[in-house]
Parts: sequence; C-alpha cells; structure tokens
Amino acid sequence: MASMLRKALVAGLALLVVAAGCGAWFGSEASVQVVHYGTSNTNVLATGDGTVTLTETHETTKPGIYWLEWTGSFTMLGDVVSRSPGKVTRRVLLGSTPSLGTPGYFGNVPPGDPKVAWGIDFSEVMIPTELGPAPAWHVPGKGTTWFVAVHGQNGRRKAELKVLPVVHELGLPYLDISYRNDEGAPRSPDGLLHLGDSEWRDLEAALRRAQQLGATRFVLYGTSMGGQIVGQFLARSSLARLVDKVIMDAPMVDVRMTSEQGARNYHLPAFIAALSDLVVEWRTGVDVDQLSMSRYPPKVRPPLLLIHTSPDTEHPIEEARGLVATGRRLSWDIRFEEFPQGEHTEAWNVDRARYDRAVRAFLATDRSRNG
Repeated sequence: MASMLRKALVAGLALLVVAAGCGAWFGSEASVQVVHYGTSNTNVLATGDGTVTLTETHETTKPGIYWLEWTGSFTMLGDVVSRSPGKVTRRVLLGSTPSLGTPGYFGNVPPGDPKVAWGIDFSEVMIPTELGPAPAWHVPGKGTTWFVAVHGQNGRRKAELKVLPVVHELGLPYLDISYRNDEGAPRSPDGLLHLGDSEWRDLEAALRRAQQLGATRFVLYGTSMGGQIVGQFLARSSLARLVDKVIMDAPMVDVRMTSEQGARNYHLPAFIAALSDLVVEWRTGVDVDQLSMSRYPPKVRPPLLLIHTSPDTEHPIEEARGLVATGRRLSWDIRFEEFPQGEHTEAWNVDRARYDRAVRAFLATDRSRNG
C-alpha cells in the first residue's frame, strides 16, 4: 500500500513538473516568439447608406474608431449603430465600401502607409542597423526636432500612424521605424524578440540616420513594447540627451508584471510567470529584472506623456501607475492620461479627440529636459 502511494505521489509530482514546464515554455513563447499577423477575422454581411454590417465578434463590437482592411482597400469605421444576433452594423467614416461577402481584417491600427492612411506624402529611408538595413517611413516637416515612432511587440510601422495627423499638423518631421525581426528588417541572431534589451540599438541607429538628414533634437513615441525600447534607449544610449520629450502609449513598463498578467489571462498560477521569465532569460540572455522602468528608471528622463487604458489586459494599468509613482519620487515630469475605456493601445480609438488634444498640448509646450 505504501509503495502504491509513493508511486502515485511520484507520478503526480512528475505530472506537475511537466505541466509547469509546458506552461513556462508557452509563456516564454508568448514573450519572445516572432509572429507576423494579417489574416481575416470577419466578413461583410451587408452594406447600406454609409454603413457596413459585419460578423459579430468581440472585436467588431468595440466602441470607437477602427479599420476594416481587405485585399487592396480599406474603410475607417465609426461606432456601432445597431446590432442583431450575429451581426454588427457600423458607420463608414472614410474609405471605400466593401462588397457583400468580403472577408476582411478588423483592427485598431490604420492601413497601409502614411499616404494610404491619411493622404500624407512620405519617403522610405533605410536605417543602417548593426544587423543590416531596416526600412523607415519619413514624413518631412519644419525644423530640426524630429518625432521618432517605435511600434510594439510583433507589430508593424502602421501601428504608429494614429498619431501622425497631429505630428504633421505641428510641422515636426516624422520617422516611423522598423527594427530587428520586423517584416523587411534583419532577423536577430537567435530569431527571438529581446523585449527591448537589444532592439534599442536599432532605435539608436535610426536617430543617427536622422542626424545625417538634419535632425538635432528628438521626440520619441513608443507604444507597447516600443515604450520599453524607448526606455532602454534612454538608459543606455549616448544619444539619449538629445531627446526633448517622450510619449508612451500602453508601454511595457515592467516585464515581470507583464508576465504575471499573461498568466492571469490564461488562468495559470502566478509561479508559472516566474518560471516563464526564467525560460526567457535562458533562451535570450536577457536580464528580465532590469527591464523595469519603475524599479530601474533611465538615467535620462525627459518630460513624459504617459497614456494608458484602465481595461488593458496585456500591460496592466498598474505598470503605468507604478511608473507615475517612480516619477513622483524622482521629480520626473510625467503627465499621466488614464482612459477608462479601450483595450491595449486603444486609447486613440475610443477617444480620438482627447488623445489628439493631449498629444498636441504636450508637443506644443516649451521644450525642456531633465535627468
């Protein structure tokens, strides 16, 4: 009997170890695996007078401004005007109307490039990174202070186009960069994301290229993991003191907190997040502890506009609030805009007027630096 109990106990422990190991590996994949998105996620069920009816999903029922993309075209859609079982009707704000039965991708970022999304002329420049050339979009402007945008984890440059109309209105030259593992950019040596720990060097290379094109000062804009890339740049780059201002939208402030949120999202115990971080460190050589702007704030700390939505389930609002608390302790000028609605990086989508107003006011104030 005792022998049977021991065998059962050993089998149970082995099963637990295997399950924990699988969970930790899965968590590390979510953190560092390179993924390129783009498949359709809805269908056009009907079109009307300035409206489009789509398949009802969690995404297509969100309030605010979103885009529907399909082969060779797009439309900007406004709020939901009606719903029925399995169907959602939204108002068309801009673009063409798709035909009945069209499969499309409903998402929260603009389509295409600056010209496609907003009718703004641009050129493509190549950034000579340490791994090879990486493409960037350049919209010319006035003056020598450039606005440089950095997208998030497994994102695309078009994710940073929501802010472009305000930047263009203010006349700032705009540079929307790519970095290692992006489509069209060089692959990292291990083929994995490093959560900002190495990607910041591609941002540094972009600023050096901008200097060759006439830039002398910079405003940095980072969304999601792009915020962590900006933070690591401010902590490590010799060019950091050329930055006048920073805007972060739903940034990855603390990688451990992000991992813990990921475990909660999949209803996994908290210790799986810690194991996942260990696997990330083993696979990439990254020191996860150091990737916390709250616990290890950058040495150079320009005025920061921090934007975050309360319901964010990728980078929880506590990450942003923790950074604000750090800012108070260090007399770091952080202006915090917390939006009560919207999922990850959707503050602009749920309240474009407020978002644009906050960015415009922040960029229009006199330039100053600290840190």
